Amino acid sequence: MLDDVGRAKASGADVVEIRLDHLAAFSPRRDLELLFRARPLPFIITYRPKWEGGEYEGDDDERLDVLRLAMEMGADYVDVELKVAPEFVDSISEKKPDNFKLIVSSHNYESTPSMEVLGNLVARIQAAGADIVKIATFAADISDVARMFQTIVHHQRGVISRILCPKFGGYLTFAILDGGKESAPGQPTITDLLNVYNIRNVGCDTKIYGIIGKPVGHSKSPLLHNGAFRSAGINAVYVPLLVDDLTDFLNVYSAPDFAGFSCTIPHKEAAVKCCDEVDPIAKSIGAVNTIIRRPSDGKLLGYNTDYIGAISAIEDVSRASLENSSNASPLSGRLFVVIGAGGAGKALAYGAKEKGARVVIGNRTLDRARELAALVGGDALSLAELENYHPEEGAIIANTTSIGMHPAIDDTPLSKKALKNYSVVFDAVYTPRVTRFLREAKESGATVVSGLEMFIRQAIGQYKFFTGLPVPEEVIRETVERIA
Repeated sequence: MLDDVGRAKASGADVVEIRLDHLAAFSPRRDLELLFRARPLPFIITYRPKWEGGEYEGDDDERLDVLRLAMEMGADYVDVELKVAPEFVDSISEKKPDNFKLIVSSHNYESTPSMEVLGNLVARIQAAGADIVKIATFAADISDVARMFQTIVHHQRGVISRILCPKFGGYLTFAILDGGKESAPGQPTITDLLNVYNIRNVGCDTKIYGIIGKPVGHSKSPLLHNGAFRSAGINAVYVPLLVDDLTDFLNVYSAPDFAGFSCTIPHKEAAVKCCDEVDPIAKSIGAVNTIIRRPSDGKLLGYNTDYIGAISAIEDVSRASLENSSNASPLSGRLFVVIGAGGAGKALAYGAKEKGARVVIGNRTLDRARELAALVGGDALSLAELENYHPEEGAIIANTTSIGMHPAIDDTPLSKKALKNYSVVFDAVYTPRVTRFLREAKESGATVVSGLEMFIRQAIGQYKFFTGLPVPEEVIRETVERIA
């Protein structure tokens, strides 16, 4: 514990929570003296019982005695559960030091209650004698988190809501030292809070942007956009937003400070219907990957930067491989096979058609492949048929599905044998940077284009929509190279 306290201090923490219930062996006076003797940071002392999600299974009176002892020995904060708080508050009323604060906590590991229930819970915790109110709930959906934010705003007390806690007036937010040691789902590391999300600068005026998707944990977008915001001195934070229902999310998070979103799998097509106005290119593609809230009236505007990001990257490598100085697109007249008929597939199919390519759509579901092929005047194949497809020389193939994305890195949309027929191979997946699909394509002699390049270029387009400012492209590329 003492070693980790030192690491927390070095990492930039302000306070450290000491979980006594996680000690395998514990001698209260001896061990508390040892912990307090050379503490470099203020301590929250917690001794959580099993009945509230902790590890302590002994006598409750003995447990509360230890918490009182911790207070008397100089603990800055003690966390006690609402169930036993009135008793504990009565027992310390004559002894409470002036600089000591009592956290009274309530944990719900099954759901997030209604605003009415949360409001009543805050009142009960305050009435119990809390200096700081702590409420932890299980968020089954991202809309549940909004009720917690609203509770903070209404009560101006210490509910913990991770990254955006300072935005809404929360007292503190929790982080962990190392990934994999979370005491509750979704806890960020202290390094990420400070260096990725710039939490020291998050305040009531901070604009919120984020990536909407399911999954979103793999996304590098927060690193990229937050780095760009920081370099330009923009008061904004970009966060991952795990969303099940896009319509519900946009209705709940409708405040002006939720200023814009990146939109990824599986919501790009649904976003077209959710936006009040859609750019003609995005409407033609049938997919939106960028949503902006117009400040003047709050209306949602939809755009697609995947189209330019992917096609321009493929054009550049295709141009380099051709001995042709023509100003025409190097895709003109070439066969362009798109794997996938979702939002990204539509973007590439539309882009390839606009550049004069002849488009073929390959998809697991042949009917969806036919639908997209009809839109772009191309042909359709199932993935099984694509395995035995023999394209002409110089053909291009692009995977726009999530096949091969971390953690399923051994998966590939097409066999190595089938890849030998293509001269340029693109994969929209960028985690890992070199997918099995790209690795086997390169081994087969093709020129490959990583999804990272599309990611960089579409993000540059999004930054322009988000801020209306010149793009710090060098910062964005340096960030991507560092994290890739």
